Amino acid sequence: MRRMHWGFAAAALAAIGLFWSFAPALAQPGGGGSKQASAKIPDTFPYEIVNGKRVPRGKRVTNADGSWREEIRDGGCVTVKEQTAAGEYRETRKCD
Repeated sequence: MRRMHWGFAAAALAAIGLFWSFAPALAQPGGGGSKQASAKIPDTFPYEIVNGKRVPRGKRVTNADGSWREEIRDGGCVTVKEQTAAGEYRETRKCD
């Protein structure tokens, strides 16, 4: 057998030590020691993640009195969700 060079053995031990120093961080959920539960979704993305599922993101307009109106397009249909300042909620769906 050939004799192993001491430099190669030292480099191998250093690589193993480096791996074991990062192993606990990689084993945590989220990998890489990330403290965030999930990544931030860009505002231009047409979906948001709710309970692990994709939900279409609508265009919401909020008024000063607290009322709002949201339009969600899904194919040829438009769902309109509205809530008045008094708390009355209405949802209508129109398909063309």
